[in-house]
Amino acid sequence: MGKANGSGWTLALAVPPPALPFFEVALETLGGALVIDGPEAGMVPITVYLAARPKKPDVTTLLTSAAAAAGVDLPDFRIEALPDVDWVAESQKALPPIRAGRFYIYGSHVSEVTPAASIPILIDANAAFGTGRHESTRGCLLVLSEMAKRRRFKRPLDLGCGSGVLAIAMAKLWPVSVVAADNDRTALAVARTNARLNGVAARVRPVASDGYRSAVLAQSGPYDLIVANILAEPLATMATGLARNLAPGGLAVLSGLLARQERLVLVPHRLHGLRLVARLPIGEWSTLLLERSRKARRLPS
Repeated sequence: MGKANGSGWTLALAVPPPALPFFEVALETLGGALVIDGPEAGMVPITVYLAARPKKPDVTTLLTSAAAAAGVDLPDFRIEALPDVDWVAESQKALPPIRAGRFYIYGSHVSEVTPAASIPILIDANAAFGTGRHESTRGCLLVLSEMAKRRRFKRPLDLGCGSGVLAIAMAKLWPVSVVAADNDRTALAVARTNARLNGVAARVRPVASDGYRSAVLAQSGPYDLIVANILAEPLATMATGLARNLAPGGLAVLSGLLARQERLVLVPHRLHGLRLVARLPIGEWSTLLLERSRKARRLPS
């Protein structure tokens, strides 16, 4: 990507420290690069660098939802144009590659050699959530990396695929077709591009789906592995859909929830016969590994 007209934009705001995780997840959906500075006068400054000018009503709606979830007031924010520089290249310099289990996540600006015995995944900051840097995404990558030591999967699903990083990870771990579902057409386009850049376009199948409601998604199941890195409330609401689409003996990796929200997510899944196998806390965030009983019957649609 070259220089944007006006070179790009910034969205700046400040939030109370306890509310930071909620705003961080919400702002990730805008794409671009997030810069979070140390607390000042009891508030945490956040700056988001964007290629295109965000619409103020859309930003207001996004921040209102985050504020409601965090239990705080809607913060003031500023949208300003950047000087005429290649802001994408500059922001990417501040994004070093990361390791998550066997995975090595890097941007196109990284020139260093991929570490031996690692699985490289090229993901740039863009208009879809999932650069591998957020604790929820890292949690999923770590769990997948560990699971691959003991089990192979034949029919995985990445629900709420965003950038496609988790679908790509599964396609690289196991030589199978992975369904990558999302209700955002932009995210699906990004996931398709990223799959091609990572050499797994033939094994990653983007599908438009509002939760589990797509006929294509239903016809491709049941799945022996479902990964859903979304948010706690949608995960809880979609427990029935997960149980309908997860094969007996199948595993589910759920993330995007705070540690204190585990019960909210676990209770409805337990009611549908899933049991907690393991949990991986990273900071304030938690990734859950659930298993559906091998004796369970597939629920009617």
